[in-house]
Amino acid sequence: MTQSRHSQGSAQPKVSKPLGQRLLEAGLVTEPQLDLALREQKRGGGYLGETLVELGFVTTEDITATLAQEHDVEMVTVRDIEIAPDLLGLVSYDTARTHKLIPFVLEGGVLTVVFADALDIVAQDAVERETKYTIKVVTAPESHVLEAIERNYARSSSINETIEQVLSGDSLEVTTADDEGSPMVRLVDQILATAIKQRATDVHLQPEERNMRVRLRVDGILREEIIVPKAIQSAVLARLKLMANLDITEKRVPQDGRIRFTFGSGYIDLRVSTLPTNHGESIVMRVLDGGAVQLSLADLGFSPSDLTRIEQAISQPYGMVLVTGPTGSGKTTTLYTALGTIDREARSVFTLEDPIEYTLPLVRQTQVNSEIGMSFAAGLRALLRQDPDVILVGEIRDAETAELATRAAMTGHLVFSTLHTNSAVGVIPRLVDMGIDRYLLPSALVGIVGQRLLRKLCMECRREQPGTNPLLAGELAALGAASSTHWEAVGCDYCNGTGFSGRIAVYEVLLTDASFHDAMLDGGGESQMLELARAGGMTTMLEDGIAKAHQGLTTVAEVLRVLR
Repeated sequence: MTQSRHSQGSAQPKVSKPLGQRLLEAGLVTEPQLDLALREQKRGGGYLGETLVELGFVTTEDITATLAQEHDVEMVTVRDIEIAPDLLGLVSYDTARTHKLIPFVLEGGVLTVVFADALDIVAQDAVERETKYTIKVVTAPESHVLEAIERNYARSSSINETIEQVLSGDSLEVTTADDEGSPMVRLVDQILATAIKQRATDVHLQPEERNMRVRLRVDGILREEIIVPKAIQSAVLARLKLMANLDITEKRVPQDGRIRFTFGSGYIDLRVSTLPTNHGESIVMRVLDGGAVQLSLADLGFSPSDLTRIEQAISQPYGMVLVTGPTGSGKTTTLYTALGTIDREARSVFTLEDPIEYTLPLVRQTQVNSEIGMSFAAGLRALLRQDPDVILVGEIRDAETAELATRAAMTGHLVFSTLHTNSAVGVIPRLVDMGIDRYLLPSALVGIVGQRLLRKLCMECRREQPGTNPLLAGELAALGAASSTHWEAVGCDYCNGTGFSGRIAVYEVLLTDASFHDAMLDGGGESQMLELARAGGMTTMLEDGIAKAHQGLTTVAEVLRVLR
């Protein structure tokens, strides 16, 4: 039952159980976990729920759902919702941000509002006074509400207004001042917030002769978002370099840094790279959203058979599990999600990364730095003296790292890593080319995941058509993948006219069982490995993609664009 303002006064007070007890009864935490969290809370202060989340025992969604159930308040999803402008106009940005709420639906004279704290009477009174509507209270995790506020209240028109304010100013010296009231500081913040709102994975600031283009990579495709006048190009770049702790006076050599940008109730990390060009410094920022890896394996889009196979691989007590694919194919997300299935309380877990993209609770993470001799190989040698059970090596780049990882997998460690090959079966000859003795592979290698990312059809406007796509009929017939219907991208306001919203992964999961033993020892090629993999039940990425296209998750054209 959803809580309404007019019913709150007559409701009988409930006897509330402590949050820890409710989480325990729901099976979300164990008694040892709760005892540890209570000790940490007593030592450091704060709320028990925050402590449980920081320790990695529960998620904010678990906490919100538990509290919502206790107080009979509906929990809704707002993280990716687009709120209509007329609704946003009912509640000011300041009110929404201060009280952590966002208007959701207006129906029959009742305004449904999502509150981070459904019991905040002061916030509810503030919204009633401002909107003059009866309020219906629903809830969502605080971080989701605050992200929804930033995403929905950020508008490109405000960026243009800010640019005009910067241009009309007497000086651009404020670009390096850490003053939130400065138009330049606000402009850069708006650019970053827009990128996050648009779900961009990369932000390109591309200087040209007469202006600077801000381009966003969304769903794997670059698109232009903002044009910045040449007069303020240097100031914008200087502000970003300052935020990334880079030398703003050095413009002749490339630099690398990192920005931690406040967004919602938390932070979004951006990996920053600068490069001198003939029209000024080019800056590219990779958006590292930690929320992207708070998933289960089932959420990643594995088919039921592939899910069973990957779970089998990572449940082994030791061995090497490799994820392969080009840059930007989602390998890191798969690795971190797999690592999240490990019992990190009972097992010692380490990572070696370049760079550390996401912080994981109960995991010791080490940054690789080749400039000081801390390579993957050097780090792995040191790490093996730290009594690890599970090791994540960000990437196998050289023969020494490959040798050490293989040896570690054979000596009682579970090793996760990535390798750049075009397919899962290509991993085996690639390891041999890197100098791994063939006789080591059957004992060390447990499983291989090949993957790619495809654009996902917009669920708001996708259209199903009868018959096979006539433009692709010949290719599909050759693949044996003709269908009685096919899906097309249309385009609407929700997907900015692209017909696609988000991305999905396609996979192939190879388990190197005993049937591969002789082929590995005898130097079998990729064709033989593929034959063995298919005999063992592996479906290829192309087959997985065609199946998802037939389900209406993507289009056949998109599958062939990426995989053929």
